[in-house]
Amino acid sequence: MSDDQRHVAAFLEMQTAEKGASANTLDAYRRDLQDFTAYLDRGGVTIAAAGKADLSRYLQELSIAGLKPASRARRLSAVRQLYKFLEAEGVVRDSPVEGITAPSKKRALPKTLSVDEVDRLIESAAQAADGLSGRDLVRAVRHHCLLEMLYATGMRVTELVSLPRSVLKGDPRLLSITGKGGRERLVPLNTSARAALDRYLQLGSDPADGVSPMIATRYLFPSRGDAGHLTRQRFAQDLKETAIRAALDPERVSPHVLRHAFASHLLDRGADLRSVQSLLGHADISTTEIYTHVLEERLKRLVTEHHPLAKRG
Repeated sequence: MSDDQRHVAAFLEMQTAEKGASANTLDAYRRDLQDFTAYLDRGGVTIAAAGKADLSRYLQELSIAGLKPASRARRLSAVRQLYKFLEAEGVVRDSPVEGITAPSKKRALPKTLSVDEVDRLIESAAQAADGLSGRDLVRAVRHHCLLEMLYATGMRVTELVSLPRSVLKGDPRLLSITGKGGRERLVPLNTSARAALDRYLQLGSDPADGVSPMIATRYLFPSRGDAGHLTRQRFAQDLKETAIRAALDPERVSPHVLRHAFASHLLDRGADLRSVQSLLGHADISTTEIYTHVLEERLKRLVTEHHPLAKRG
């Protein structure tokens, strides 16, 4: 293993041990830093010896390759975090990233769905279980349950599919979620989501339904795969199929879009920003504030389309 590989491995280990980084966060760091070290290696430069000129050329190469500003900014952020760690460890004296600004980017508004569209999606998932039995029935009921819970709580999809069975303990109206950085939060479960969950648990724990009892499993949505639970990719694929049945464009529908819909619909109906921040598990309220821009755009369209003065001239 080269020195650069050891530096990256130590950084990733720190992210896990000290910051509780998720597997997805670690994978993103690993990919970005592997790309950076591969660039340095092509020029015969090590991480410890790289200077500002090397960083500037790297960003220029990413731009020429067609990487969007947001992607370039993310790569630079990963490199910045690496050098911050290496400075603390005494590997480098001065970070070459200091003074290098991230590519400017316009923050995109989150994609969302209307209340009616979400209702159609959930209804389509509920109807998909009609006439089924055995494993097919359990899978359909599970998908409906996941969809109800996602929209009711605004959970991240990874949080949802990896829920442990221990969340069923305590008040059935609340779920205790462990999110990014190991931060815990409580999210309420509405009546329809609780009913969908109860139906899923009843089916999934009955051997007569053609599946093994889930009572001994660690996860609420178990799978035979390596992760031990349903993957976010499989759920996203099932969601696309549900969107097609609901006569919605599948390209507009994803688990993250439903999280956006949850937040947007709450704010649209008068919820305060701090409460939505807490429910979403955002560490910084500035992340939550993007949803206020969604509402602003909606109000602008409302005035433009319906106010009589807007049609003059």
